[in-house]
Amino acid sequence: MRLLRFQVSGVRGQRSVIGDQWSVVSGQDGQPRKWVPQVPRTWGPGRPALLAVTLCALLVAGCRQDMQNEPKMIPQRGSSFFADGRGARPQVVNTVARGQLHQDSYFYTGLVEGANGYREEQDLMPFPVTMEVLLRGQERFNIYCTPCHSRVGNGLGEIVDRGYKPAANLNDQVRRAQPISHYFWVMTNGYGAMPDYSAQLTPADRWAVAAYIRALQLSQAAPVSVVPSGAEIRSLNSIAEEEGHPGYAQPWALPETAVEAYKPVAGEGTPAMAPGFPADPRISIPASKPAAQAAH
Repeated sequence: MRLLRFQVSGVRGQRSVIGDQWSVVSGQDGQPRKWVPQVPRTWGPGRPALLAVTLCALLVAGCRQDMQNEPKMIPQRGSSFFADGRGARPQVVNTVARGQLHQDSYFYTGLVEGANGYREEQDLMPFPVTMEVLLRGQERFNIYCTPCHSRVGNGLGEIVDRGYKPAANLNDQVRRAQPISHYFWVMTNGYGAMPDYSAQLTPADRWAVAAYIRALQLSQAAPVSVVPSGAEIRSLNSIAEEEGHPGYAQPWALPETAVEAYKPVAGEGTPAMAPGFPADPRISIPASKPAAQAAH
């Protein structure tokens, strides 16, 4: 223990230093007044400069911590965090992403399971066909389908004039015999030279286009029996002549630049008078129950 004597404002006293931690301050009468923690002297002449250098070094090192050094999982890389060493984790069983709960499989695929276990197309719409649906289908058809199939669906769109293969003639007897979900399936998955349009058309829009194709087929081959009683029937040729376009309703000529996959067959002409083509190679599957007929 050390004794330190002092005098402040005429008051004498002494300070006893006990070890390195505490000291006791006594008055002039020798009685202890209070305990004071002993603060060791740690600052030397060069300590502030050393502290400044240390802080600058930390700041410089911190500025170099780019985002690639942050703790994160990089796709397709290993990780020591998990026991199996994989950074990519398997999905939880039965996980369904938001917006992908496709409970109505026919609405999203256009297919059902037949009695024999094979996938079947059906001539049935998954929802009622209204005029609003047909107008939506016409709009989408004119945007995405007419460049290849033309506005009347005869397969002689503008691409044929530019050397592309003629598209399917939607008005021949082969396509008219296809169930309506066949067109949905083709738009979803593509067919032959036609790519799929699942990115451009939502499932509801694909069904709307399929419904409009069926209405378009009816318009190009409508029998007189379906015309309401008392309605006036006029040919398109006479209307075109009255409007000053006599050649408007004439047969469509196949451009010389077109690439024909099949030779035209005279017996497969269509109401639109576009060249007809035979059916695509037939795929035989076991017989199944007849598909439900669509309500007209």
